[in-house]
Amino acid sequence: MDTARAKQIYESEQTFLVQLDGDSVWIENVDEANGMATVMVENNPVNTKTVSCDRLHEGK
Repeated sequence: MDTARAKQIYESEQTFLVQLDGDSVWIENVDEANGMATVMVENNPVNTKTVSCDRLHEGK
């Protein structure tokens, strides 16, 4: 996923299925300057990761 799309999803009031390595994630922040996103894995607030936006995939 490109950084702009990650930012759109983050700012949207709608819910989108986003995955990281097969796990569902919730985008918590997008760092546009560095192309990175902080995500919460599987609705678990203690399992957060900062990853490159290109590792995120939008579900169908």
